[in-house]
Amino acid sequence: MRFGLFGKGNDRKAESAEAAARIKAETRELLGLPEAAAIAVNEIICADPACPGTETVILVMNPGEKTRAFKAQVAMSDLTREALAEVLAPQQK
Repeated sequence: MRFGLFGKGNDRKAESAEAAARIKAETRELLGLPEAAAIAVNEIICADPACPGTETVILVMNPGEKTRAFKAQVAMSDLTREALAEVLAPQQK
């Protein structure tokens, strides 16, 4: 028998994985990236009062180019396509 605390993180992990996959696909589309480009999406929570709190960090690693980093001041699940487009705007083709 499993206790109540075990397995509760699985729902959160699934939500995070879905949000990361969505953000990766939208980033690839908005920046016109080839399949060879690697995209990493992570959510960072900073407890320091000087930090903005929850932040989504997107790394774009395209062969032959420097790695590009983009930051959104929201959780992955709250990052809309429109907000992502604004974050990526300086790099969009």
